[in-house]
Amino acid sequence: MLDTYLYDTEVGWMGGRIGYLRSSADLPVLEVAAPPEFKGQAHTWTPEHLFVASLNSCYMATFVAIAELSKIELVSFSCTAVGRLEKEEGQPFRITEVTLRPNLVVSETTDLSRAQKVVEKAEKNCFIANSILTRVIVKAEIKIEAVRAAV
Repeated sequence: MLDTYLYDTEVGWMGGRIGYLRSSADLPVLEVAAPPEFKGQAHTWTPEHLFVASLNSCYMATFVAIAELSKIELVSFSCTAVGRLEKEEGQPFRITEVTLRPNLVVSETTDLSRAQKVVEKAEKNCFIANSILTRVIVKAEIKIEAVRAAV
């Protein structure tokens, strides 16, 4: 049996190179635009940012789920992502590479090597990464910080 899930979005043009993005899933409406370098609007979410953000947020959700299943006690997790938009000769623009830099803190020394394995499993199981042609690079930094008991 095949598991299938559907996710809908709608965009609407608001004039110039600006629009809105919404979903029937009762999500916040976002203003979207072309980036300034393509005659768009500054300080507005762009398709380029949303592409990189979808990969970054998918990686985080996948990592956290695998860490929970692995019984790793996370103190914190954050991840920066940078996408490279390039126009190669004879080709249209495309995001050729996204570098993810997860920064995680675990509470036990014994979780260090297990956390590294979770970093790798999350990279292999992130469905956005598995759905795109873009090269994905993961450069994780893992630290230990003992969890302090509440006083």
